[in-house]
Amino acid sequence: MVTRTTPLAAPPREASAPASARRKRVTLPPSSALQAMPVTLWRGTLRVAPGLAVCAVAVAIALVVASLVPVMSATLIAIILGVLVRNTLPVPSVLEAGLAFAAKKLLRLGIVLLGLQLVLGDILGLGWGVILLVVAVVGIGFGGTLLIGKWLGVPFTQRILIAGGFSICGAAAVAAVDGVIQTDKDEEVVTAVALVVVFGTLMIPFIPFVSSLLGFGSTQAGLWAGASTHEVAQVVAAGGIIGGGALAVAVVVKLARVLLLAPMMAIVSVVQLRRSGADAAGKRPPIIPLFVLAFVVMVVLRSVGIVPEPVLDAAKTAQGALLAAAMFALGAGVDIRKLVKVGGRPLLLAVLATVLVATIGLTGALLLG
Repeated sequence: MVTRTTPLAAPPREASAPASARRKRVTLPPSSALQAMPVTLWRGTLRVAPGLAVCAVAVAIALVVASLVPVMSATLIAIILGVLVRNTLPVPSVLEAGLAFAAKKLLRLGIVLLGLQLVLGDILGLGWGVILLVVAVVGIGFGGTLLIGKWLGVPFTQRILIAGGFSICGAAAVAAVDGVIQTDKDEEVVTAVALVVVFGTLMIPFIPFVSSLLGFGSTQAGLWAGASTHEVAQVVAAGGIIGGGALAVAVVVKLARVLLLAPMMAIVSVVQLRRSGADAAGKRPPIIPLFVLAFVVMVVLRSVGIVPEPVLDAAKTAQGALLAAAMFALGAGVDIRKLVKVGGRPLLLAVLATVLVATIGLTGALLLG
């Protein structure tokens, strides 16, 4: 007996859709991935929260002390607090993620908001003589520090971090340089910041004292202070000690140096690009990091006058708090025992860089005064 097998019928076709609809298929992300996003964000927040909470407490203390002792800035107090905490107390590992976040992310955000303190009209109002002095301080100071560091045998990343901090705008410039070269040695960044704090603080009483010996007027002394002192806050302190119109002159000159942060970072990026080339994936770092571009945008927004005054005041307060938090985090990374092991060469480079920048600034003050 022969059994006949009947072929299975093809499944009925669904109602035909237009060809364009069949060709265009939209692939949505899996629901599990969408559900995991809030969990990942929540875990990341929990990971950095303890360290950021400690930074917030340190900022509050720094602001209170700064209000009681106007000669000292909140950023300077914050970094001293950080160094004391690291070297006198056990720092739990649970704080490290938040401290690292503050030292990098919050510092870059503070640099961006610093752009809102700069007005191009004020810089141009200084006159071409002062502008050329500022360019000389930054250009010769940066290049000269690199050259001296090479003669001393200081590693490239260490000397370029010191060059940025001492010639442009202190710890913020150190962070900007680190954002470009992305060094793997955190101790080099911490060393550069610590040296900026030490030598910039020494300039606070030095410039007013020597200015009085040289018979400088307030404008001439303010010009020297702004052209030679490392941190903006240190310039404010020195200008306040000199008195008269020195503070206004010193701050504007210093902000002119800060304005050169963006073009200098572009140059550093090109140098780093030539040194390292493409990475393993064939990607190249950007010529100007995103946070430096954002800094330039803030300068432009402030200069065209479209930012309301209350927003500027709020941004200034936020910038001070962010930089203070970042300085505390950087200070908390300063292990004095490791700093001693760095050796005397970076210290000697810091001395010579300070002398170089101060000499250029003094020459300009004598010529323009």
